[in-house]
Amino acid sequence: MAGTSGRFTTIIKAKISKMLDRAEDPGETLDYSYNKQLELLQNVKKGIAEVVTSKKRLQMQSDKLQQQVVKLDTQARQALAAGQEDLARTALERKALAQNELQSLDGQVVELEGEQQKLIVSEQKLRTKIESFRTKKEVVKAQYSAAEARVQISEAATGVGEEMADVGLAMQRALDKTEDMKARANAVEELEAAGTFEDLTALGPGQDDIDRQLAQIGTTSQVDDDLAKMKAELAGGPPPAQLEGGAA
Repeated sequence: MAGTSGRFTTIIKAKISKMLDRAEDPGETLDYSYNKQLELLQNVKKGIAEVVTSKKRLQMQSDKLQQQVVKLDTQARQALAAGQEDLARTALERKALAQNELQSLDGQVVELEGEQQKLIVSEQKLRTKIESFRTKKEVVKAQYSAAEARVQISEAATGVGEEMADVGLAMQRALDKTEDMKARANAVEELEAAGTFEDLTALGPGQDDIDRQLAQIGTTSQVDDDLAKMKAELAGGPPPAQLEGGAA
């Protein structure tokens, strides 16, 4: 049972694969692949835009920190000039923290800049690949359309296509029926010429073949009698029946 089930499954898959292969249109498949690549290119562009946005955001924060560093340095100098050393120290401590954060942001900006350049290069390569694919796609579609047209024309001309095969079968059946009808007509004519068929119209109601033969004998005898009478009249003598009566 397991082997039979496996063979049945294989047959079903083969049938489905054949149906899908017939239904598949290479042009539609290529167009679908091209559209998917365009979607991928669009996603890469979105990624580049997001990286640029993040980089700009970090650059804005870096600019603010740079301004804060300058401001804290100025405040520290003013406090020290005013004899407030502790206040100057606090301003310098904040300045140091701002500078450390600024360095970290600058490093992140540099990294994002590198990612942006990599994405731009990838986007350019992908764009070139997609353009090449689009050109090949159109060429393949044109070649497939031409080949399909040639196949259809060849099938129509030679009668090897499925539709033309059906037409050919219908024509063959019509020819076979015509030949059968001709054969029957020839057979009927041959039998009729041989006298095989009875003339049914010559028979009266309730008559069979024996009745027909007896009637034909009676008719023949009457014709003979009439013929003898006519001969006697032409010869000037009495009719055969009267002569027989006189003799008696």
